[in-house]
Amino acid sequence: MTRIRAKTLLAAVAIATAAAFTTTSGFSAGAQTNDEAAAAALPASYQWESTGPLIGPKPNSGHNVVSVKDPTVVQDASGKWHVFMTTANTAGAWSLAYTSFTDWSQAGSAPHTFLDTNPNIGTRYAAAPHVFYFAPQNLWYLVYQTGLPSYSTTSNINDPMSWSAPRNFQSSMPQIVRDNIGNGHWLDYWVICDATNCYLFSADDNGHVYRAETTVANFPNGFTNTQIVLQDTKNNLFEGGAVYDIDGTGDYLLLWESIGSNGARYYRTYTADTLRSTWQPQATSQSAPFAGASNVAFPSGRWTTDISHGELLRSGRDQTMTIDTDDLRMLYQGRDPNSGGDYSQLPYRLALLTLEGGPSC
Repeated sequence: MTRIRAKTLLAAVAIATAAAFTTTSGFSAGAQTNDEAAAAALPASYQWESTGPLIGPKPNSGHNVVSVKDPTVVQDASGKWHVFMTTANTAGAWSLAYTSFTDWSQAGSAPHTFLDTNPNIGTRYAAAPHVFYFAPQNLWYLVYQTGLPSYSTTSNINDPMSWSAPRNFQSSMPQIVRDNIGNGHWLDYWVICDATNCYLFSADDNGHVYRAETTVANFPNGFTNTQIVLQDTKNNLFEGGAVYDIDGTGDYLLLWESIGSNGARYYRTYTADTLRSTWQPQATSQSAPFAGASNVAFPSGRWTTDISHGELLRSGRDQTMTIDTDDLRMLYQGRDPNSGGDYSQLPYRLALLTLEGGPSC
C-alpha cells in the first residue's frame, strides 16, 4: 500500500468511526473529524518525480517565441487536456498560447495556437492564465493579467478563436495593494469559489497574498474587500499562487512560489478549513518544501533546479478547484540552470511532477 493511499484509508476509517459515534449530549463528531481527515489526506512530507520537458515553444513566422511558462491545465468531460500558457518572444513581449491533447505522451507534439491571433484578444500584453468552467453560467473562464486582473469567456474551450475580449474583475489596483506593493508587481490572479462566494487571490512580488471577494450569484462582477490574508518576506511569498479544495472536503490548500537562498524557485504550502480562515503553514521550508529541488527526482536526468509557476492537475474542472490527494500531479515551468540573461529570454519549458506512490502520467 502506498503512503498516500494508506493515509487516505486511515482518514476514511476516522470518518466512519466518527459517524458512528455520538456523545451523550447529542453532538456528532463527524464534521470535526472530516476536517481532520482532509488534513490527513495530505502527506506530512512530499517526494516527487519529474518528467523531462514535455511542452516547449513552437515558433512560427509570426511568433518568434523562446519560452512557454505559467501553465494552467484542465481536463474536459471527454478526457481531453487543455493547457494555456504564457509565451515570450525575442523582443520580450508576453502573450498567451493554447494546446490540447488526450494523453500526456502527445503533449510535446500537439500544435500550439497563439491567442493573439484571436481578434477579440489581439496583440496586447497578456500573461499568467488560469482556466476553469463556471458551472452556474455554463461558461469557461480564462483569467489572466493585462496589467489588471482580466478574464475572457467561451462556451467552447476547444475553439481558441471563440474567447471573448478581456474584461476586468477590478478597474484599478486596490488601495491596500498600493500601500504594500513596494517595488513589486500586482499579478498572478487566481479564482476559486465555495457554495456562496468567489474569491480572487493575487500576489505582489513583495511577500503579500491578497484576497478579494464577490458572491457566486454576482460573479464575475462585484469583487471588493481586498485584504492581505498571508504575509512574509518577499522571497518567501513571491508569486505564482494557487488555491484548491482538498478532495471536495471544503478544506483548502494554498500553494505559493518562493525564491530560495540560491535563487532557485520552489513551492510552499498552507492549509485552512475555509477560504476565509487563517492560513496555517504545511510545507514551508526550502529543505522540506511542497515541491523544490530538494524533493524532486529526475529519472531521466536533472534538467532544472527551478520548480516554478505551475498548477496541480485538478480532479474536476469547475470553479471549486478540487484536487484528489490520491493523484497529485503538477504541471510546472523549469529551465536550464545554466541559462541567464533577461527574464523574458530565459528558456522555460513545461514538465510534469508526480507524487511518489501516485499514478504515472
